[in-house]
Amino acid sequence: MTSTPVQKSVPLTCSGHTRPVVHLEFSELQDDGTYSLLSSCKDGNPMLRDWLGDWVGTFLGHKGAVWCGKLSGGDASVAVTGSADFSAKVWDTFTGDCLHTFPHNHIVRTVAINAPGTRVVTAGHEKKLRLFDLQRPDAVADEFIMRGASADKPVAHEGVIKSSVWHRAGAENVVVSAGEDKVMRWWDVRTLQCAHEMSFSEPISSMERSAGSAGELLTVTSGKDVYFIDAATRAVRKKHTLAVPVSSASLHPTLADRFVAGSSADGWVRIFDYETAQERELHKGHHGPAHAVSYSPDGELAASGSEDGTIRLWQTWPSKKYGLWT
Repeated sequence: MTSTPVQKSVPLTCSGHTRPVVHLEFSELQDDGTYSLLSSCKDGNPMLRDWLGDWVGTFLGHKGAVWCGKLSGGDASVAVTGSADFSAKVWDTFTGDCLHTFPHNHIVRTVAINAPGTRVVTAGHEKKLRLFDLQRPDAVADEFIMRGASADKPVAHEGVIKSSVWHRAGAENVVVSAGEDKVMRWWDVRTLQCAHEMSFSEPISSMERSAGSAGELLTVTSGKDVYFIDAATRAVRKKHTLAVPVSSASLHPTLADRFVAGSSADGWVRIFDYETAQERELHKGHHGPAHAVSYSPDGELAASGSEDGTIRLWQTWPSKKYGLWT
């Protein structure tokens, strides 16, 4: 008989959003040990929080659901968000000012930004992947073209593009996209051409870049499967099939011995062993599906965003006393 996993910590609940939270993005770890958390929500108001979960500010300007938000490297001084209002916006994270607005012809589901915060990629329901130069924001965006695409249909994917990441560790000219056509593609931003692709059996629901003790990896979820893909070699280091469909997953950045996963089937947040996929922790508290999960850059906590409009912060177990957990 198997034992039921025990909940290990009482989460901190971050309120403020009024609709489902669909994406979370942590900044890089700062020199003083702090970091920021950017949350994207269907209420159209992306929020920035500090390393303790306290509200810092709300980026005001979108007129529809915000599906994705990403932060630049270093001090995370630049944020980019993609929205159902057919636009992507670039923000100054220190002042909250909107620096640029890039109109699109359909919903923007995913965005990515390079480490210096000078170039942005957007994608979504148009099935196109666009590259914007923030140093020339009025210039026409470049488009990535899939090999064999017809001249009158220059798409990057055959389905909605739901995830994108910009490599940073030694591969700054590579962008990866993934979508409902069950395909991941690696793009060279210098040539705008696809350099590699990988197919899956189910639509890809999420993709996260992690850089830590295990090197730079892509954590990809597809159906009930979680993949850990080497960013440099594009080889699958590990694949696990879970008992529930996975909406999002994140690898622990410093230990690389566990990963957190959210599910569209329930509101539970689960921690699994990286090597065996054995369930190590079960966290209950959300009142709806957990759409997005992510580990903080120091690995001390995992954040989850839910259909219930809240963000919950779960301490890594075994935990230490700090912040509001003291």
